[in-house]
Amino acid sequence: MQKHLFLGVEAIGQGAIDGGMSGVYAYPGTPSTEITEFIQENELAEQRNIHRQWSANEKTAYEAALGMSYAGKRAMVCMKHVGLNVAADAFVNSAMTGINGGLIVTVADDPSMHSSQNEQDSRFYGRFAMVPVLEPSNQQEAYDMARNGFQLSEKAGVPVMLRITTRMAHSRAGIIRKDVLEENQLRLPHDPKQFILLPAIARRRYNLLLQSQDAFLQMSEESEYNKYLDGPDKSLGIVACGISFNYLMECFDGQCPYPVVKVSQYPLPAKMIKRLRLECNQLLVLEEGAPLVEEMLKGFFDESSIIKGRLDNTLPRAGELNPDLVAKALGLEVQSGMPVPEVVANRPPALCQGCGHQDVYRAMNEALAEYGRGRVFSDIGCYTLGALPPYETISTCVDMGASITMAKGAADAGLIPAVAVIGDSTFAHSGITGLLDAVNEKANMTIVISDNESVSMTGGQDSSAYGKIETICQGVGVDPAHIHVIIPLRKNHEEMVELFRKELAYEGISVIIPRRECIQRASRRKRNKA
Repeated sequence: MQKHLFLGVEAIGQGAIDGGMSGVYAYPGTPSTEITEFIQENELAEQRNIHRQWSANEKTAYEAALGMSYAGKRAMVCMKHVGLNVAADAFVNSAMTGINGGLIVTVADDPSMHSSQNEQDSRFYGRFAMVPVLEPSNQQEAYDMARNGFQLSEKAGVPVMLRITTRMAHSRAGIIRKDVLEENQLRLPHDPKQFILLPAIARRRYNLLLQSQDAFLQMSEESEYNKYLDGPDKSLGIVACGISFNYLMECFDGQCPYPVVKVSQYPLPAKMIKRLRLECNQLLVLEEGAPLVEEMLKGFFDESSIIKGRLDNTLPRAGELNPDLVAKALGLEVQSGMPVPEVVANRPPALCQGCGHQDVYRAMNEALAEYGRGRVFSDIGCYTLGALPPYETISTCVDMGASITMAKGAADAGLIPAVAVIGDSTFAHSGITGLLDAVNEKANMTIVISDNESVSMTGGQDSSAYGKIETICQGVGVDPAHIHVIIPLRKNHEEMVELFRKELAYEGISVIIPRRECIQRASRRKRNKA
């Protein structure tokens, strides 16, 4: 079969295209930049109209990719290691929301700081978020992992990290391409609450993530990328991670005399590691970056069976500790209280009576009725309660600022109309860069900035966007003819519905600003004047 001479970054770009990707999102950062540049110039990517424009930063890139995944299509987001710090909020939370279409997070680390300010090892983030991590040992694996990683993501139900380092990114090798897969069809999540991280839902999603860890481990144990390679000399066993396996084979012309566990998919394949420990006198760990695996192995073998805690379920893995849980772990008798009577019902949080967000959601629901549910992306704030009855308007709440970018990603995937609901202070905090991405790409979406003139959820502090929202939107490049301010009141309901209908039908970016002071802040202001 024909071989293509690719850099590691080019192999990843080609693999993602061949894997049925519908969009790549990124902010330039060496050594990851050329992945997106390769896709931007790729003939097949152009034929398929794969999204391949730059984002304002790594956070907006990640959220837009998550929005495309929400819409059922496959997306890749690319960044260098320090960029993952910027995207960490969305990345960690997306492990709990899970995915709909496959999502690959490609992170390029830079050991020796060739063009970076630190040697950060992104595997720590992958372990922290508790998602599968792929680490290729050569360019062919980089291609295969990018191509097949979407399927792994969809099987696992979470994002998959593809971690490379500078040498892998910028060295060449011959690559054999495989069949080009079709793109996913547009489809909404089966669970309409999946992407709404209100506390009650987030706790359930976190427990699902915890329950998936055994399955992720089994996937690693059975992965084609992890191998136990036996050797005659048992005086030493070697654990070789990622590209370090390539370095090892070069030392022995491909015939290592020692047993080797090749690790290219995490979590660590524990059975292979334990076999290596039983057969060999000493272990040598080869890994690019921080001693992550080395520290884990010391925990594996230094009398770990006598250590009790959250990992062995002596204490619960999720939630707060309390004296009863500690007493139970100590083997002490625990006094249980009276059970809560069934007649006592939970009282979910609700918007304040008279809150302007209520009027916004009533009008929005009426205007959206002809399109169906699942099109409204939201954010962190009081208005997140629009996910609950009686409104049930919003479909996502992932992190600060994700409403605009996820709606943009969904619009890129073909979910039209796509609506973002964000508050005034959250818009100033993390929404402006997402709006900039939307303007730069002439996205087809409606953005609702629900302005109650304060940071209401945390006590009514002053919003840094106060009096500036229209000016910011115009300055970023929104057409002034499609920036509308309206007062959210019952008497204005029909006017609001008509405005929503008009802007939902508009092919471009429109911004609607329902503005009315937070009712709690207004009450305090009046009391203080009295």
